[in-house]
Amino acid sequence: MATPSNTNFNSHISGKQSINQKALAAEQFPLWFSPETGIYQSKHLSIDLPSDPFLDIVSFIFSHQHDGVSSALIGSSCGSAISYSQLYSSVKSMASGLQQMGISQGDVVLLLLPNSIYYPIAFLGVLYLGAIVTTMNPLSSVAEIEKQIADTKACHAFTGPENADKLQALGIPAILVPENALSGSSKDIFLVFYKLIYSRCYLALRPVIKQQDTAAIMYSSGTTGVSKGVMITHRNFIATVAHFVRFEASQYEGSSLDNVYLAVLPLFHIYGLSLFVMGLLSLGSRVVVMKRFDVNEVIRAIDRYKVTHFPVVPPVLTALTKRAKDGLASHSLKSLKQVSCGAALLSMKTIEDFVQTLPHIDLIQGYGMTETTAVGTRGFNTEKLRKPSSIGLLAPNMQAKVVDWNTGSPLPPTSTGELWLHGPGIMKGYLNNAKATLSTIDEEGWLHTGDIVFFDEDGYLHLQDRLKDAIKYKGFQIAPADLEGVLINHPEILDVAVAGAMDEESGEVPVAFVVRKHRSELNHDNVMDFVAAQVAPYKKVRKVVFVDSIPKSPAGKILRRELRKFLNSRL
Repeated sequence: MATPSNTNFNSHISGKQSINQKALAAEQFPLWFSPETGIYQSKHLSIDLPSDPFLDIVSFIFSHQHDGVSSALIGSSCGSAISYSQLYSSVKSMASGLQQMGISQGDVVLLLLPNSIYYPIAFLGVLYLGAIVTTMNPLSSVAEIEKQIADTKACHAFTGPENADKLQALGIPAILVPENALSGSSKDIFLVFYKLIYSRCYLALRPVIKQQDTAAIMYSSGTTGVSKGVMITHRNFIATVAHFVRFEASQYEGSSLDNVYLAVLPLFHIYGLSLFVMGLLSLGSRVVVMKRFDVNEVIRAIDRYKVTHFPVVPPVLTALTKRAKDGLASHSLKSLKQVSCGAALLSMKTIEDFVQTLPHIDLIQGYGMTETTAVGTRGFNTEKLRKPSSIGLLAPNMQAKVVDWNTGSPLPPTSTGELWLHGPGIMKGYLNNAKATLSTIDEEGWLHTGDIVFFDEDGYLHLQDRLKDAIKYKGFQIAPADLEGVLINHPEILDVAVAGAMDEESGEVPVAFVVRKHRSELNHDNVMDFVAAQVAPYKKVRKVVFVDSIPKSPAGKILRRELRKFLNSRL
């Protein structure tokens, strides 16, 4: 069998590019930037968060009175719905039922679920009890589920029938959740779930929950290394609802009760969770929940439910634009007012194609991380100032620095450097990983994001590149180190590195750079099949490059930026 040839990296790797620093002295700066401290302030007025230390996120959400008497959550495929009048009582009933099952404050419950109208009830019910939620992609492999259960010490789970056997094999009791009211009403396997939400038995005595208590453990690759559990507090979530979702709604004319959102973003991800499971429910808006993305189903749902707002990730935006270019019915997408994009960088071509194809729809971008509980920046266009290529203005109460990533020196507006953030959305830390926490959040509380940005003269932030390792595949974040940990166990692989290659449809795809052992005849398919058997489908390696060596720093750190540079040069 012919052995695939190796690639020599040395001819493709250029030296480090140094950035052009500007002196801060004797220059005139806008009020939102301090040359003395290098700190950028939000241009928005500060918003006070609740001072009561004994406040949980669920009570905060439902403390906001509104006239949302219509459906809160609607299943896109069949129209089954949960009304606002049902929602809070179902959450309280869920908490009481879980307590009777032996789940108590501080216990960790796994949500291994696809999008459904019941996701918010399960999530908020656990938190109302004072327990902690950890979320996972329902496509995760048994090995991935086992690792997260061991890491978080999860003692119970919510899941769909398709994952029941996986959890049973791991010895984790599971509550089976129907996709919607119609699909589960006649099936005995869902009886436990229905008893939990319809028993109307409420907690006789609620546990004392503090704002600083951990509410959720959500996984992120951070700036480098394997996936880590991000500990998010009730106060972090309160900041998300107040400074991201509710504040953004206040910037626009009209009532939030008239807004209809389409939830295609995965609810197990911080972006979808902050909007559809928490923030929008405090406003009385309607949320149409779609199990998985299909562009034709999206258009049908937008037209059927008169959707006004559609939060997306870049691959979804690209697919929607392409479908619109191919031709739509005259009435299609007429209700849609705004598309907001986050989770990854949008190319200028993608932005221009969307704006030209669907000029009546407002396009904004935003920026947030799991580690900031989705709080960061948010776009805001006016008739006088439209900047769809920007990721927006700093959220209220957020501060930022842009620093030279070699020296750590602060940089002024229009200078490019690494983004640091400070504010009430910043995570508590990484679970069982003090070292990673200290390398991400410094002693002054600044979170080092690993993203390369600059602030323009109007205070809008622009995302340029990143120092961090994560691969963004169709909005999902993939930690290269996780895949490297799988690959290095192959008996014919001597060394390996994984990086993301740009892809028009997916955003990025994982590419494995493999150094084979002497006399190995390992080929591309062998490598991809080896990984595919052990990880969730979205994490599969899509390309393989055989190399003589992996580029590393003197300290042995993989130079992933050089790998990405090499891949992009071949596009």
